[in-house]
Amino acid sequence: MTTPKPRFTIFVLLRTLPSWLSLPRSRRNEIANSAFADTLKDESVTIRHFDAEAFTAFCTDIAMFEADDLISFHFVMERLRDSAFFAEPYFELVQIIPAVEDGFRYFENTAA
Repeated sequence: MTTPKPRFTIFVLLRTLPSWLSLPRSRRNEIANSAFADTLKDESVTIRHFDAEAFTAFCTDIAMFEADDLISFHFVMERLRDSAFFAEPYFELVQIIPAVEDGFRYFENTAA
């Protein structure tokens, strides 16, 4: 029995900028909904959002992307960079952390 390939998980750490915070919340929602609707055209990439500003000064938000392959993730990031989200800019990209969930298990199962 072959072990299925794990998905890539990419944590994108973001920092909100004053230009974002000065917008009414309704406008923020419009911009975010538009940016991510266009960005996530590739159904093999999913995103989850986490607020972090109450717990750290390093970043304010964490976007967790899951992708079947890194090219799909790359295309999502290219579209996101072209959106107002980064182009305005409303957010600063702090760090990108790629990971493989339980990668050691995948290695052990395929190496055996």
